[in-house]
Formats: sequence, C-alpha cells, structure tokens
Amino acid sequence: MRLLLLTLLIGLAISLLPYGAYAQYATEMTVAPDGTGDFKSIQSAIDSCKAFPDKRITIFVKNGIYNEKVRVPSFNTQLSIIGESVEKTIISYNDNFAKINRGRNSTFYSYSLLIEASDFIMENITVENTSGPVGQAIALHVEGDRCVFRNCRFTGNQDTVYAGGKFSRQYFLNCYIEGTTDFIFGEATALFENCTIHCKSDSFITASGTTEGKPYGFVFLNCKLTAADGVKLVYLGRPWRSYAKVAFLNCEMGSFISPEGWSYWSKNNSIKRVKFVEYNNFGPGADIRKRVAWSHKLNKKEVSTYNKERIFAPLGWEISSGKKWFDPDYK
Repeated sequence: MRLLLLTLLIGLAISLLPYGAYAQYATEMTVAPDGTGDFKSIQSAIDSCKAFPDKRITIFVKNGIYNEKVRVPSFNTQLSIIGESVEKTIISYNDNFAKINRGRNSTFYSYSLLIEASDFIMENITVENTSGPVGQAIALHVEGDRCVFRNCRFTGNQDTVYAGGKFSRQYFLNCYIEGTTDFIFGEATALFENCTIHCKSDSFITASGTTEGKPYGFVFLNCKLTAADGVKLVYLGRPWRSYAKVAFLNCEMGSFISPEGWSYWSKNNSIKRVKFVEYNNFGPGADIRKRVAWSHKLNKKEVSTYNKERIFAPLGWEISSGKKWFDPDYK
C-alpha cells in the first residue's frame, strides 16, 4: 500500500513539472546591440515572450539602430516595448512595394514594424522606412486593438503609418509622423493627440478607410501640421473608402494646407457618406471659407462627442478591467 501511495505521489509530482516550468516566464528583458542586454535584436526578444501572458511583459531597448523587420504576432498580447530615447532608439528597414513584388497587395508587406497583437504599448522609439520616394513603403503597420504609442517617431514617404483593423482602436500621443502621399491611412479608429504631422510634399495627409457603422475614424486633437520647405499644397485627406471619417480639432495648420481642405479619391468616388470635419483649428491653413461643400464645421455640441471615452468606447465583447488603457500613465 505504501509503495502504491509513493508511486502515485511521484507520478503526480512528475505530471506537475511541465506546468511549473511553463508557468514561470520573464516579464522584463533588455535589448542592446552591444551584447550588454538579454538580447541583441528586438525580434529575438519578442520571440522569447510567453504567448497570451497573464502579466504585461516589458522589453527595454537601449539606444542603437536596429536594422530589422520586426513583427509582434497576435499571440504576443500585453507587450510593452520601451526605448531608451526616441532620437537614438531606431527600428529601420527599407522594404517597399516594388521590392516586395508580391502583387497588388505588396504595400502591406513593406512594413518596418508590424503590430498584430492587442494591448500593445510602445514608447520612445523611432520607426523608419528608409526606401525613399519610391512609392508605397510602410514604417508602422498596426492592426491590434487597444494599441498605444507614446513619444514615438514614424518616418517615411508614401504610406508611412497604416492604422488597420476593422475593430481596432489605436492611440498616438506626443508622436511625430512624417510622409508624402496618404501617409496616415487605414480603417482603424485612431486618435492622434498632441502630435506633429509633417508633410514632405504636395499631397494628402490622410486616406481613411473607415468601415460602415463606425462612429469615428481618424481624430487629430491639438496637433501641429508642419511642412518641408517648398511644400505649397497639401490636402487634409481624401476618402480611401466610402465611409471615411476624419476630424481635425484644435489643430495648428500652416499656409500649405489647401483652401479646399479635402479632396476626392477619384471623381467617380461617392462622397455622400464621407464625414470630414473640423473644429477650432488655427493658423493660415485653418480658414474654412473655401472648404469643399461636403466637409463640415462642428459646433460646440457636436464636438463634445469627440472625447476619449466615446472614441474608444468598449466593444460588445470587451470585459472591463477597471483601467483605461488610453490614460497617459497606463502601463
């Protein structure tokens, strides 16, 4: 009897070993190109992370230029990537439409950084696509829900930031984004607050693909729109899809903004369902007297609905944690 009991206890202990081994995982790690951290590359650190962790995992990235194409898969939820400094912590790659050469959708494979996971946070990092003015070349491609980018820089030319995901919500705070044609595009609900939006050529800032039924698309709040020398005619946006929604609220606009403000994707595109709105913008480019007839100036009652709680309202299947993921100090 004792032998049987001992055998059962040993068997139980052995059966629990794998669980014990896998239940433990690192929640903090460091990346440094000189080998002084846990990993030399950002991707190798991401690959080491536990899938669907119970606790947030933070990767600290030391200054350096990381020449790698980085992907955060959908199962790497609750991940934070924190750079040492936005000026010197750089993810850099140079893929573009022609280089990828995968057919009509090559744009979406051209990213330097791809975020598929939800509940992602990134701070103090520059993401660049260094292809130059050669066509579509994404720096940041983000599809996850509840993704936050604080004090980051996204640089490129055409299609710099793809904010994707039909049901995704994304928050850009104190960020710098530069580009040429349609350099902020996609179907996500995205709030850009206190950001600098820098136009490198005469073209279009946004190409919204908001899907039918969504109350918000791209919202720019307290942003500053700047331009390179020689830039004279920039449109706030054009509708990539029929239900495009873009709002510019309390933003500073230079003289390079077109008096018409907004443009068609093509003359054959319907603009009946498009919602392009402005409120209380200032600067020489904010004069709305010559705006296209199908854009709209919000009044005080209408603009009151453009608050974070409404823009980022919980989805039907969401379970509240009691914390607001879009709070500036949320970790």
